[in-house]
Amino acid sequence: MRPFFKTWLTICLLLPLAAHATNREQRLPNVNGYTPKSHVSAPSSKNKQTVQRSTQLSSANSKLVPPMASKESSNVLSRAVNVLGTPYRWGGSSPSKGFDCSGLVKYAFNDATFDLPRTSNAMASGHGEKVDRNDLKPGDLIFFKLKSRRVNHVAIYLGNDRFIHAPRRGKSVSIDTLKKPYWESHYVVAKRVLPKEQNALRVVQR
Repeated sequence: MRPFFKTWLTICLLLPLAAHATNREQRLPNVNGYTPKSHVSAPSSKNKQTVQRSTQLSSANSKLVPPMASKESSNVLSRAVNVLGTPYRWGGSSPSKGFDCSGLVKYAFNDATFDLPRTSNAMASGHGEKVDRNDLKPGDLIFFKLKSRRVNHVAIYLGNDRFIHAPRRGKSVSIDTLKKPYWESHYVVAKRVLPKEQNALRVVQR
């Protein structure tokens, strides 16, 4: 009986150690019976800060769209202000590649029912009606001559003498004001390319 007792005692001592070694490699289920996958981790504080900052920027940008803007112009202005800070890039027309002045306008008016020309000069001479400087409304296009004999820069009017544009190489999409002497002296013309509001059309038809 003595050898059998020794064998039995050895087995009893080794079993808990073996079980402990095995369980150490296993993840026990939580109280709901669900075991999280090992490669899934909780969002880091850095990711949370990035998401929070992005949300704050979107909220702040939405406040730049004037409340008096029509539905069509609000859509245009929202698309434009949401890419504030995007670097200037000649020939660029997307947030990932950057924008030049007419590329930003094309991007902002992407959902419109018409297709704008690609260059600022073609936009100025294309369709749309001329608008007096004192009658500018959100969503109107304003054109400038910068060191040129013809129109070579375009911006989108925001209201209160402010406009959004992609200025030049080395800069980014930003908001500026017509009250600055530089822009006032280079201002050429404004065009309204968005369709009139449906309510206004109905009144005319009656």
